[in-house]
Amino acid sequence: MSDIRRILVAVKDPWAPSLPAMEKAAQLARALGAKLRLFHAKSEPLYIDVSQANGYDLPQIERTELGRPAGRLEALARRLASSGIAADSAVDWDFPAYEAVIRAARRFDADLIVADRHPTSHRFSWLLHFTDFELLRLSTVPVLLVKTAKKYRRPRILAAVDPSHAFSKPVKLDREILGCASALARALHGQLHAVNAFDPLPIGKLPTGLALAEAAQTIEAAAEKRARQTLDRTLRGVNIPQPRRHMVARHPIDAIEDVTREIAADVLVMGAISRSGLKRLAVGNTAERVLDHLKCDVLIVKPRRFVNRVPRAGRGPQIVAVSPIQAVT
Repeated sequence: MSDIRRILVAVKDPWAPSLPAMEKAAQLARALGAKLRLFHAKSEPLYIDVSQANGYDLPQIERTELGRPAGRLEALARRLASSGIAADSAVDWDFPAYEAVIRAARRFDADLIVADRHPTSHRFSWLLHFTDFELLRLSTVPVLLVKTAKKYRRPRILAAVDPSHAFSKPVKLDREILGCASALARALHGQLHAVNAFDPLPIGKLPTGLALAEAAQTIEAAAEKRARQTLDRTLRGVNIPQPRRHMVARHPIDAIEDVTREIAADVLVMGAISRSGLKRLAVGNTAERVLDHLKCDVLIVKPRRFVNRVPRAGRGPQIVAVSPIQAVT
């Protein structure tokens, strides 16, 4: 986060009554001396009546359709600039929206993407919108998904680490997580915490026989001691006092949710590894399974060598040809 000099804000609705992602990105930009770009992807289809196709000037239509949101974002950028933030704006025809945002971040050479969570209208209102999920999954740069409108005021930042790498995270990913969480806490004058889940009774070491309870307690105490030592080594050089180092003998999903609620975290910083196909949809990973349930903002960090397959070239407007319904006589 200390290396972040360019922040892209994905503005879903330029005319929304409030824009929490923009406001929080502005806080970060001001604290970090970063440049801000407001970006809106016009991804809905452009419908063309084929019966009047010869009369259409498509380039002019595209410019006209982009003009209104472009003007709105320019006004918002000027407002930010008047408060001392280096801000500009961009609007583009491109789809799907999550790919458009990733391409815009690449063009801007962004170090961070900030986006509001899409509202959901189905019966499971807590579920993450597909667009948000794909943005988090595919972006190579960190993504801050804003889920609350409350501005940051000395926020509690929780870094979810796995120093034993028991849950298949790359070895260096914890460093990325801690680096981002530490810089975020410094920039916003927040309080930094860390959470680590461990297995209290490792498989293969479970005792049998009459001494089961006593032996289990011994094994659990030893497992916690090893986990604590490993966590302390991982946090060496990071300013997190012992009371803010949360060791939880539970699965990471439960541990993260419990500590997030316990400390009333404002931002959870965690790592994610993209998976594809049915395996991702059916199994998922810790990040995918906790995102929906958390009420706080979430900063997703990827390994440095993470590569996505989002095409570099934009798709332009999605033109749909329609014809008027002819009355049957």
